Amino acid sequence: MKIYGVIGWKNAGKTTLVERLVAEISSRGYSVSTLKHTHHLVDLDRPGKDSYRHREAGAQQVVLASSSRWALMTELRGGPEPALESLIARLDPVDIVIVEGWKRDRHPKVEAWRAETGQPLIAMDDPTVRAVATNDHPPKGHGRPVIGLDDIPAIADFVLEDAGLALRKTA
Repeated sequence: MKIYGVIGWKNAGKTTLVERLVAEISSRGYSVSTLKHTHHLVDLDRPGKDSYRHREAGAQQVVLASSSRWALMTELRGGPEPALESLIARLDPVDIVIVEGWKRDRHPKVEAWRAETGQPLIAMDDPTVRAVATNDHPPKGHGRPVIGLDDIPAIADFVLEDAGLALRKTA
């Protein structure tokens, strides 16, 4: 499985870029999975639901399963946040995994950047950033290709080529 990241500061357009990249890359016949990092407390469950009650009772893991999807929830119970590699190892094999966040990890990345965030360009100091996706004029000196943030086919072309995946014809 190839791993490719999308990083950037808050409100730079990361999630929208990931969503659009997944649609574009999937439409080309590739299988895609995603991982998203968040700094917020995550709870996919609701108080009163059976699975919530299982977790509250002390279950380490709870699986929800139906005819259309299944989900595994793991309680860390004070333990450390899992490393990206251990989460990737839990995924079923696909052609490419798009990772949103984990900007300090060492996988190749595209940086979504917007001047209006007022944040610096991560690519200036991070050699794992392979391209900058923006509709603004990023600071000079980063030495990376700049691709329009809304030019999803061009970003997908870049990611697939950089990841070493041969371009496939669309269906």
